Amino acid sequence: MQKKVLMGMTLDEMRLVAAELGMPKFTASQMAKWIYGQHVSSIDEMTNISKANRERLKEHYEIGAMPPLDCQKSKDGTVKYLFPVRTSAQSDTDRFVETVYIPDHDRATLCVSCQVGCKMNCLFCQTGKQGFEGNLTVADIINQIYSLPERDSLTNIVFMGQGEPMDNLDCVLTATGILTADYGFAWSPRRITVSSVGVKNKLKRFLDESECHVAISMHSPLPEQRQTLMPAERQMSIVETVGLLRQYDFSHQRRCSFEYICFGGLNDTPVYAREIVRLLQGLECRVNLIRFHEIPGVDLPGSDEKRMETLRDYLTAHGVFTTIRASRGQDIFAACGLLSTARRKDG
Repeated sequence: MQKKVLMGMTLDEMRLVAAELGMPKFTASQMAKWIYGQHVSSIDEMTNISKANRERLKEHYEIGAMPPLDCQKSKDGTVKYLFPVRTSAQSDTDRFVETVYIPDHDRATLCVSCQVGCKMNCLFCQTGKQGFEGNLTVADIINQIYSLPERDSLTNIVFMGQGEPMDNLDCVLTATGILTADYGFAWSPRRITVSSVGVKNKLKRFLDESECHVAISMHSPLPEQRQTLMPAERQMSIVETVGLLRQYDFSHQRRCSFEYICFGGLNDTPVYAREIVRLLQGLECRVNLIRFHEIPGVDLPGSDEKRMETLRDYLTAHGVFTTIRASRGQDIFAACGLLSTARRKDG
């Protein structure tokens, strides 16, 4: 009989486990503390739970932590890990995701995945070329943090790895809930950013139910052009997405940002700069300009440094705070748009 996984359960779910096994209700809080507070690897380590109850728990459950199977280290210090996952489509572990650890002076950011592959099929993204193979479970998502060798040094988490978070929203919300709950990792939601291309109804639900930062993949302010780059534009346009964001308050601690990959001569000219300003006028937000990282079979030009600086300076001068994001881990295919586990299935 395959055991169920405790990691990824909420406190309420652990209370159900305790009730199911005839254990005191407070055992749930003990389990949560051992798992999310102490990061134990086995039920035997839960020493303030009676031995009889530990044995009963072990009959049906396990912690479920799975260490990375492989890692690659970039010359800039970025580390890419390969994690096995139990996708909701199947319970075995012949699927994998890539997770990227990015140290930067006094900050350390983890780029977390939420799906194996992705349905969005953005033209410039290697993950989209992989196709969609399954949603990660809450345990799959939490495990990328739980089993990370550098876990204790993390300062920030970004859901910008493989997959579209709004397409696996229930699991993403539960995972971020555990990360921010008092019984869980007890992180501030301001340490977590969740990205999206903009998914109708799902994005609104995320904004209503979460206090984490939001990052929108824009890549073009012009709907027709954006649709050629990002098929998701057909379902929820960038205009509609910005209109939704205007209904929320980002003037305090919660942040709204836009990701913008720069393609040479395609979306980095003064025309686009003016359209971005017009689109975002009056919205409290920031724009992150990203260098395009070439992927096989996609003939898109990368923007040069001068064009990106000109675009940044224009946007900033017109009231849109803009930065150029440093490219990290490109030599190990860990940079933006390069994550893929399509070849891992065959070995």
